[in-house]
Amino acid sequence: MKHMILPASLLALMLSACNRGAEPPTPAATAPTPQAAPAAPGATAPVAGPAELMDVAEANERYVIGISYPPAARKYPGLSAHLRQYADAARAELLEAVDGLGNDKPTAPYDLTLSFTELLETPQIVAIAADGSSYTGGAHGSPLIARFVWLPQRNELLTAKALVPQASGWKPISDYVREQLHTKLSERVDADELPPSERAELIRDAGRMIDEGSEAKAENFAQFEPVVDAAGKLTALRFVFPPYQVGPYADGTQAVEVPASVLLPQVAPAYRGYFAGG
Repeated sequence: MKHMILPASLLALMLSACNRGAEPPTPAATAPTPQAAPAAPGATAPVAGPAELMDVAEANERYVIGISYPPAARKYPGLSAHLRQYADAARAELLEAVDGLGNDKPTAPYDLTLSFTELLETPQIVAIAADGSSYTGGAHGSPLIARFVWLPQRNELLTAKALVPQASGWKPISDYVREQLHTKLSERVDADELPPSERAELIRDAGRMIDEGSEAKAENFAQFEPVVDAAGKLTALRFVFPPYQVGPYADGTQAVEVPASVLLPQVAPAYRGYFAGG
């Protein structure tokens, strides 16, 4: 199959034309299983050597692909390799779905939209967010959410498992996150002014998703963003939860900021110096 490389401006128009207007699914006790996402930070898959980051604008009658990278990421070869690996996996997954069509043509082009953006760049910490979606049919695309925290002085990607190496260390973090998520859930439900029976059912079903998605395991906290003070020290980590992990698709991506006072007792000695008071 021949690929047509398009200018970014033209691709933007095509992506806009492909936007879906479908209503999100109704919250339920058991949410549908999302399409498997590419390996995110913390995965054990090996990362290849330094990779050049080039924006991608690719389209034909069967699919549209748009991938963009921030200039800051190109300064760090190790970080670039992780970003490129994630993007390549997402692209390969979409093209595999296209190949699965055989000679059929989709009713709407399959599409992959993935944007890497800079969250933070200091001499000690660089953070990049990956946000996007992959559409291969259905009511809406599958969300792609990942966070990459790079430590330039250590030439290392910081992962949840390395940050908190003891399994027991995730219990107080999980407890804090659950409390915040349950509070937010109650506030949203109260604002809807539902009948008591509907309120109780929604609290029960959504609460179950929160408890399952925030269980005290490193993989449930793999996506996080640094929160720093004026000196560049970590005052908190903002844990990010994609749709379906701690709530239905309609709730979108959720996040909870966990302060350093909760994190520090659980953090591995090698990383405590990055925290305020560490």
